[in-house]
Amino acid sequence: MEPIRVMIVDDHDMVRRGLRAYLGGQRDMVLVGEAEDGHAAVALALECTPDVVLMDLVMGEMGGAEATAEITDRLPDCRVIILTSYYDDDQVFPALQAGAFSYLLKTSRGTEIAAAIRAAVRGEPAIESRVATVMASRLRGPRERPHERLTGREREVLELLGHGLSNAEMAEHMGIGVKTVKTHVSNVLAKLDLVDRTQAAVYAHREGLVDP
Repeated sequence: MEPIRVMIVDDHDMVRRGLRAYLGGQRDMVLVGEAEDGHAAVALALECTPDVVLMDLVMGEMGGAEATAEITDRLPDCRVIILTSYYDDDQVFPALQAGAFSYLLKTSRGTEIAAAIRAAVRGEPAIESRVATVMASRLRGPRERPHERLTGREREVLELLGHGLSNAEMAEHMGIGVKTVKTHVSNVLAKLDLVDRTQAAVYAHREGLVDP
C-alpha cells in the first residue's frame, strides 16, 4: 500500500519542525512538501499532489481558508485538515465552507493528528470537540425564550399581568369574559412554569414585555 502523501502549511518554523519530526516517524506516511503561506501552499500542492494537507489558518500572504478553497477546487481528491489555534465562528465556518475536510487545534496530540490524517484518507472527517461545540451552537440558532411559545392572547395576558391588572380589568380591556381570562392566566403560568401571578409579572418585566 502506498504511503499517505502529506503536506504541511504553517508560517511558524517550529510548528513545521514538530510536525515533520512526528509524521516522519509514521511508516504509512511520507512528507512531500512544506509551505509557509497560502500562495506557496497552492503552488506546492499542484506540484506535489498530496493526499492530505495540514493547513494553518492565519498566515501573512494568503490565509488558510483561501488556500483551502484553491487547493480543493483544483485537487478535488486532496483532503485539507485545518490545524490552527482558532476555534471561533469567524474562523471555523469560513474554513469549512472553503472545503476543509477536518478541523483540529494545535493543542491536539501527535497521535490525534496522525489519526485524523488516516481518517481523512478513508473519507472520515475529524472535528476537535471544542470546534464541534461551536458548530452545534451555530446550527441550533438563537435559543427560544419560553414566552415565545405562548399564543397571541396568552402573550397579551402576560403583558397585562406585568401591568398588574386584575382578571376583571383584563377581561374589560380585552373584551372577553373573566372565565376566559382565568383560563389564559392558567395556561400562561403552566407554559412558563410559574407559580403565581406575581412571578408572571416579574417574568414579563425581566423579558422586556412591559412598556416602562
